[in-house]
Amino acid sequence: MFYLVVFGPPGAGKGTQSDKIIEKYGFAHISTGDVFRANMQEKTELGILAQDYINKGELVPDALTIDMLIKEVAKFPDAKGVILDGFPRTVPQAEALDQILAGENQKVDLVLQLDVTEKEVRDRIEQRAKVSGREDDQKAAIVERRIGEYFSKTIHVLPYYQQQNKVVSLNGIGDIDQIFDQISSAIDARI
Repeated sequence: MFYLVVFGPPGAGKGTQSDKIIEKYGFAHISTGDVFRANMQEKTELGILAQDYINKGELVPDALTIDMLIKEVAKFPDAKGVILDGFPRTVPQAEALDQILAGENQKVDLVLQLDVTEKEVRDRIEQRAKVSGREDDQKAAIVERRIGEYFSKTIHVLPYYQQQNKVVSLNGIGDIDQIFDQISSAIDARI
């Protein structure tokens, strides 16, 4: 199975590009944000635990996130590949993911970094908040904390994967289809 990490700040276009990857390649899509939101809406044990962190704009602890990921990946045993969107967000999560995958004779094959400026991210989230109704896009303080978490903590995952020669960085600003063409080239080179 091909494991693809789509990496970038909130509002970088990870979800948009993931949808296009799913359509072209038939990969399963695991978005930690979507899974957390679904669990919160259903008031599952995971959702209740995650709710408090997400409402504050903080990262959900690694143990909770990793447990959730293991359960989600198991739902797609026949998928050609898996897109991990919003995971890993910390180096310990990346290390844990590598250990879990190694136990299955698998590995992260490619990390696509969508490079977007902080200003562009803020503009996109503001626009998305108007149409999506996503609660985590509605409150400025939470949005700022999410952006801050990415640029102060999550960004440090990149060097971990760069040392393994798995990162392809792409300009995430521009025409969606042109960005996707670059993504397709990167995937095709590794499949």
